Amino acid sequence: MGARENKQLMQQIFEELSKGNSEPFVASMADDFRWTVTGTTNWSRTYEGKQSVLAELFGPLRARINGRIRTTAHRLIAEGDFVVVEARGNNTTRSGAAYNNSYCFVFRLADNQLKEVTEYFDTELVTAALGHAEA
Repeated sequence: MGARENKQLMQQIFEELSKGNSEPFVASMADDFRWTVTGTTNWSRTYEGKQSVLAELFGPLRARINGRIRTTAHRLIAEGDFVVVEARGNNTTRSGAAYNNSYCFVFRLADNQLKEVTEYFDTELVTAALGHAEA
């Protein structure tokens, strides 16, 4: 797939994520998908493999967010196998605090699947709103 097709796939994924529907995102992850959370928070590390991402990152995150997790893309830039997505969350923690982080995601795609992402975000907000990554 080329840059245009990769961008279109990410637009479709984030259209659904903005509604709280993560199914297309999860379905597009390759089994060896890698997610790197930047910074020095307790969430910051590389999650190796789709199952690790789902269990060790998404599980604890969902345990802290009230309702469905919503993330809306505002800008997508594609070049080759990479799509950069600027996005903003629209979420509330179970304790009632707003968690509306700003993100820059750098995705690498291959064979119509998500292979890896590096996530840049407000680390202070993550620590204040979500605390430690342990479930």
